[in-house]
Amino acid sequence: MRIFAVNKASIIKMYLHQNKDWPNFKWDNDTILPYVSKVRNLQGRLIGKMEGIGFELREEAVLETITEDVIKSSEIEGELLNPEEVRSSVARRLGMEISGLSNASRGVEGVVEMMLDATQKYKEPLTKDRICGWHAALFPTGRSGMYKITVGDWRGDKGGPMQVVSGPMGKEKVHYTAPEAPRLEEEMNQFILWFNSDTNMEPVIKSAIAHLWFVSIHPFDDGNGRIARAIADTQLARADRTNQRFYSMSAQIMKYKKGYYDILESTQKGSIDISQWLVWYFERLTDALEITNHTLAKILIKAKFWELYKNTQFNERQIEMINKLQGDFVGKLHSSKWAKITKVHRDTARRDIQDLIEKGVLSDSGEGGRSTNYILNLPNLEL
Repeated sequence: MRIFAVNKASIIKMYLHQNKDWPNFKWDNDTILPYVSKVRNLQGRLIGKMEGIGFELREEAVLETITEDVIKSSEIEGELLNPEEVRSSVARRLGMEISGLSNASRGVEGVVEMMLDATQKYKEPLTKDRICGWHAALFPTGRSGMYKITVGDWRGDKGGPMQVVSGPMGKEKVHYTAPEAPRLEEEMNQFILWFNSDTNMEPVIKSAIAHLWFVSIHPFDDGNGRIARAIADTQLARADRTNQRFYSMSAQIMKYKKGYYDILESTQKGSIDISQWLVWYFERLTDALEITNHTLAKILIKAKFWELYKNTQFNERQIEMINKLQGDFVGKLHSSKWAKITKVHRDTARRDIQDLIEKGVLSDSGEGGRSTNYILNLPNLEL
């Protein structure tokens, strides 16, 4: 979905921000409260479980979660980031000592900087300067793709009203028209004041509203979705009362990307009652909390593996490949792939692999011939 300014008349009579009651959102408590109760219960259980697994494993969980969050939030907007660069940038900024870190591009560094500022410094107030700093970090070249944009300040309307548009040139479909540029300072002042001062609202409801409210104002030329999700994550960190992130809301939004855009569009064209948006948001938040058990299982298995082999000698190549196999290794492990990744001769790769087989770390898959490949033997784990 493309987001840019075009000179087109609105195809509907009223958007949410044009409602006379904007932004005094309403919702049906009887509908919402069961979802809120389930989310809060899952949050409490997850935080309690994480507190019991030790500092190093919590660090690993935070690294995995923030890496995924950064990647998926950008992917929602159609931007694919290099996972190794993201992981390296996150690890460095968290002060984690990890061997073989990749150098990250300016673009990756900017997204990571924004996300970590939003979640690690969740107690700090939201300000225009802070939000505009995030925007500048997202667009270090001052451009969105080929187009020069206003960076680090609210957008203007010199190219026409800001509209969310899809479809080929000449046959665009307008999904949303944002508030006019002259309204932005007042709109954002009101939003920021509410975000910083309304402490009586249930925190997870506030996260959902902040997401919808910010993206409806659409104060920037580009990057509004990513910043809206960062602000929502700030509020979720406040709800959890910790800067350690153990679940990724953006990963679930990406999984249901079409539904995300559909519910935003229908809500922004609907009444001031946002019950359906809240239901959708809490369903995704529930998914994010529940799927974290799988992430936790991977981390605990990794810890148990290295505990089992703490007295076993491995060379640097073997350690690198074992860690890759415990992560998001793609495809099957052949000796040729080992050689390519570790930059050694294939005979050296074979010796590395045979040594791990003898130590019980790897097993031959049994396929034989040119299809010979190897499987990492992981310990069993009961959560």
